[in-house]
Amino acid sequence: MRILYLSCHSILEYDELSILERLGIEYFSLGSYIQPQSPVDPIRPPLTRRVDQDLLRQAPDRLAIPKSFIDNFDTIIVMHVPEWIEVNWENMKHKRVIWRTIGQSTPAIELRMQRFVQEGMQIVRYSPRESNLANYAGESKVIRFTKDPAEFNGYTGTSSKAICISQNMKHRGEFCNYATFEKIAQGLDVKLYGTSNESSGDLSGGFLTYEAMKDLIRTSRAFIYTGTQPACYTLSFIEAMMTGIPVVAIGPKLANSLNISGDMYEIADMIENGYNGYISDDVQYLRERIQTLAVNPTLAKTIGERGRQKAISLFGIEPITEQWRQFLTQNVSHK
Repeated sequence: MRILYLSCHSILEYDELSILERLGIEYFSLGSYIQPQSPVDPIRPPLTRRVDQDLLRQAPDRLAIPKSFIDNFDTIIVMHVPEWIEVNWENMKHKRVIWRTIGQSTPAIELRMQRFVQEGMQIVRYSPRESNLANYAGESKVIRFTKDPAEFNGYTGTSSKAICISQNMKHRGEFCNYATFEKIAQGLDVKLYGTSNESSGDLSGGFLTYEAMKDLIRTSRAFIYTGTQPACYTLSFIEAMMTGIPVVAIGPKLANSLNISGDMYEIADMIENGYNGYISDDVQYLRERIQTLAVNPTLAKTIGERGRQKAISLFGIEPITEQWRQFLTQNVSHK
């Protein structure tokens, strides 16, 4: 099997190409990992696969992929961007085409995808909540995002600080519920980490390397999660919950405030309030939970460990890898 992978998100690209490497599947990525051992975006580490130099010389723009290039592959996986399917469909429709959702679909996009499903395209969803979308184009399989529990572990909570990790959060405004984050953080020992957060002033903790990020999650007392509309959940949520840091999350009313795609926020299905995390639309309640955790490391470890077990059951690398193996190796007929 040879897979052509079209990526628009370097972190997810790293995670899912890592799965292909685990499965021993050949891939070529039109994305950050076009040269797996030297990624364009260094936010995640290199991968081990050696680049096919012949394919690299031929590598096209994702908006104009010739049939001759596509014919090097058995399967094409397209991460989210509907235009990449629309403009290349005539050149790729004779292959197995999989649209991989990442939590950014809308009713308008779903409507655009219906035609391609009718012509044989498959859809791998990242959350069952996507079925709430108007004009829902269906699914071939739901396969969640994943993290490795052996990598995201070792929580100590030695610092009383609460953290949030997000990129360009203030600029993205209500899409990241930034105003709510500021209200939660006001006057508390809170830092925001990630690229392009300088506009957040004293809240900004700066950019973190991959290893530094994992260490920060392990040692901080609480993780503030405000989501990214319209996503059902995000990779930062998985990384935090699986590590074992208590997650303090906004509720669905705040998280779906823009009503881009309806009732999409899935965190309320994952966090049992007061047991394996905290979730509420009451900002003052969330502030009080952060303050309680700051002075009670024993409680933080108890809540966080319960959250970790929930995260492993939902996002653990072994079952997710097996789901991909079964899906990719099933027989699929093409026109």
